[in-house]
Amino acid sequence: MTDPLDRAAAKAPPVIGSGCTQRYDPEALSPEQGAEFADAAALWAELQAEQGNAGRQSSASTADESAPSGAREHDKEAG
Repeated sequence: MTDPLDRAAAKAPPVIGSGCTQRYDPEALSPEQGAEFADAAALWAELQAEQGNAGRQSSASTADESAPSGAREHDKEAG
């Protein structure tokens, strides 16, 4: 046992692919490893809804901020 990693208690699951497409092998994952997340779809929908609401609120407030300063002054004079 000369390799210090041999004493590690946790082992990573096998991976498939390489480079940008490298990922854990879904066949090797199990609920015992903590890979089961039954509420993932509900959490994803909730996060997307929150992000959509925040995006709509911030886009209205940043519309004036993103315009060049000369354009904002021109709008004030014309309005």
